[in-house]
Amino acid sequence: MNVYELSEREKSILRFVIHQFILTANPVGSRNISKKYNIGLSPATIRNIMSDLEESGFLGHPHTSAGRVPTDKGYRFYVDSLMDVPRLGTLEKRKIDFEIEKGATETDELLKITSMILSDITNQLACVTYPKFDTAVLEKIQILQLSSTRLLVVISVSSGIVKTITLELDVEINFEKVSAVERILNERLSGLQFSEIRKTFEERVKSYLTDEYKPIIRLFIDSSDKLFKDIKVDEKSVISGAKNILKQPEFEDHGNFQGIIELIENKEIVVHIMDRNISHLNDNVRILIGSENEDEILSEYSMITKEYKFGDVHGSVGIVGPKRMEYSKVVASVVYIAELLSKELKKKHL
Repeated sequence: MNVYELSEREKSILRFVIHQFILTANPVGSRNISKKYNIGLSPATIRNIMSDLEESGFLGHPHTSAGRVPTDKGYRFYVDSLMDVPRLGTLEKRKIDFEIEKGATETDELLKITSMILSDITNQLACVTYPKFDTAVLEKIQILQLSSTRLLVVISVSSGIVKTITLELDVEINFEKVSAVERILNERLSGLQFSEIRKTFEERVKSYLTDEYKPIIRLFIDSSDKLFKDIKVDEKSVISGAKNILKQPEFEDHGNFQGIIELIENKEIVVHIMDRNISHLNDNVRILIGSENEDEILSEYSMITKEYKFGDVHGSVGIVGPKRMEYSKVVASVVYIAELLSKELKKKHL
């Protein structure tokens, strides 16, 4: 976006237009601004300023209306320079705290509750992705022998999360060999990231492909991608709030309604974009407005995301909704819930 300096008058009018449009979902006219906000300017002056803002690309002018609406550029300037400081009220914080503490038993359940609360507070589509394991550091591997040919592999990462996977052998094995392989794997792999283990697993253990350990070591080499892969985002993500977002007036239009239904049904789009966003977050909240979204299906929506993390694993919390949203409240909600989720997960895995 080209840098453009707005005068104080232009900033005020743009801010009022966006506030009014967020409030009513209807194009905003100069007389409306004049009546609603006591700014000491005539409707004619306001109309001229709005015309200048339109010419500069901050406002649009729907053909069927005399009023104007914010453009992506207008929303971006508003978010960067004009919106109120993101802040949640005490009652809203208490409600979030209560709901999360009341239902936080298992990690899966905690993510579901978090997503539902975020949607209820913002009236948008909320998404929480499961913690990513690519950067997780392996703490230890435990191998439990379920039968002479079946093994249960328990993989613990340093943040406290545990993955379990069952492996099947073609030949029978005894406990002593299983125990020895467990010791070998821990000596060779503990302290490494999952991504590094996947790339170098065979190289690190191939010297043990002897007759004594070969069947078990070969099984682990063949299964290394499965054992140390990241959890698929479409398998471990929670999207909530279809009923909330469909109440928005934008979706009274049949075309818009169909678009949001397709988005709700194809959650992979939202999750993959949130997943890509994590690399840009650096502990900050990220706001993508309309055309700033990489996927065209999100060109009429805004996406707000924040990373949560504990130890060496992380995921993301976010919302998707119409560009016409209460950005200050939504940003405050996403940030507060992401930070609270990080704390709850740390408590669970201490």
